Amino acid sequence: MIVSVHLADIGARAALAALRDRPHPGNTPGLRYAETTITGGIAAGLPKVRLGRAALIAAWEDDAALDRFLAEDPTARRLARGWHVRLQPLRVSGSWSPMPVDIAPAAALDDEDGPVAVLTLGRLRLRRAVPFLRANSRASGQAAADPSMVASIALARPPRFVATFSIWRSESAMSRYAYGTAQPRQRGVATRHESAGNQHKQVIKQHQADPFHHEAAFVRFRPYASQGTLDGREPVAAAMAAATQP
Repeated sequence: MIVSVHLADIGARAALAALRDRPHPGNTPGLRYAETTITGGIAAGLPKVRLGRAALIAAWEDDAALDRFLAEDPTARRLARGWHVRLQPLRVSGSWSPMPVDIAPAAALDDEDGPVAVLTLGRLRLRRAVPFLRANSRASGQAAADPSMVASIALARPPRFVATFSIWRSESAMSRYAYGTAQPRQRGVATRHESAGNQHKQVIKQHQADPFHHEAAFVRFRPYASQGTLDGREPVAAAMAAATQP
């Protein structure tokens, strides 16, 4: 199993049309899951909606299935002038029943501390929408200010589907943002890096106390191939370059 994320600036009308015309596993060979979304910027405050930028999240049997899609599918042609990345799943927390995540044993044991991509997925409880937006605003502001995050985008398919996608220069840097340490801590074991100011952990605590979502997942990936540019640069190459800096 592999996952791909596609982003392209195609104009507001075409982006809204993409919400209706997403590919379906039943008629796209090798496709396991697909979601098209509108997008926005990740920053403190409410997400800044970017109606002209469309996104596609998709899961595939293998690279050959994605290659066929890119060569033949109308949705792929619509997004062709943008950027897309191929992702190998490494770890998953939570679950996403529309897209069960398969992690190859070799991937799970990979200790290379290189660039990492993170996809968060949620099916929002509408009664919890306002608390979710408030909590997420604080965490988003902290993430946007972190120099280790190379690229990020908010994704949504109203009224319930919400997601984020980000690329970090290393897995350890991402974990320090998310958990206050280079690795998720074991239950009941504190670390000297932890801080009450870690907004991401505060969001997790609030979600555990009264879930924001009917279902949610946090998935880490190794980005292994990409094509095109996003906001004038190629994010994976930028992450690799940042990882070599002190």
